[in-house]
Amino acid sequence: MKNHQLKALVQVADSGSIRAAARTMNLCQSALTKALRELEEELGVELLLRSYKGVEFTDAGHTLLSRARLALAILDKAQEEIALQRGGAGVRVSIALTPLVGIQVLPQVLLEFERGNPAVRINLSEGFLTSLIPQLIDGRLDFAIALADPASLPFEIDFEAIAPVGSAVAGRRNHPLAGAKTWADLKDAKWVLNLTAGSQGSSLLNWFNQQGIGELSNTIRCDSPLLMLELMQRTDRLSVGPALLFSDPLIGQGIQRIDVQPLPPPMMMGLITLRGIPLSRAARQLASMITRHLLNGPPMV
Repeated sequence: MKNHQLKALVQVADSGSIRAAARTMNLCQSALTKALRELEEELGVELLLRSYKGVEFTDAGHTLLSRARLALAILDKAQEEIALQRGGAGVRVSIALTPLVGIQVLPQVLLEFERGNPAVRINLSEGFLTSLIPQLIDGRLDFAIALADPASLPFEIDFEAIAPVGSAVAGRRNHPLAGAKTWADLKDAKWVLNLTAGSQGSSLLNWFNQQGIGELSNTIRCDSPLLMLELMQRTDRLSVGPALLFSDPLIGQGIQRIDVQPLPPPMMMGLITLRGIPLSRAARQLASMITRHLLNGPPMV
């Protein structure tokens, strides 16, 4: 397999058609088609199904596509690091973080990191497992720091525990249910929850099943922390999330915790990487700084 063949495969996936991919790569369509056919002949399988509707990837094509993205991403990072060593353009570090990391340590970490790495470009995204795991596997992310159940992660993913994170129930200030002490007191409550894999909302529902507590009846599923907080602040909907997030003077403005007991056990926050793939020097340094600041900060339970 040659580099230009893998690039052609990835570009077809990104562009949606051979014609659009050829245009993006400044190639004639016949040259791109030839590269793809040579790749198929070398592997002895069909990677793309071609029809008047366009192209579709076969199972083998999807398998190779994810590995091709990772291989090209690793080569790009190697080129960036070598260019940096020679005094050229800086490297790029792409990471995903849970919002709790953003309010706890990110500003201090970035100030420290940028002093020693002024040429490094940083890309940030939200640390949701449903999106970060595919991005780690195909090389679009260097690492993530997020909440997760290590036992439920795919084999390709490595998880290095950092600290436990406690949850809390919260709602707007002066909420009618602010004095609730038990889950029975909240049986008629309205909720807005992040139920993505690895979230504290998902963990809460699993814990409910284990404890034999009834299901939450009136729930809006919300994957956006900002929208969730807006609904909590402006309506009577309650939520569950990191206790420190709701206590933050900016993020938690207009929100108060509700001291319901018992609560689910803390979830583990950790460094999430692709197993067997070393981080670049810059990514390794940034991950180390975030971990150190988290460990030296206040407990998150």
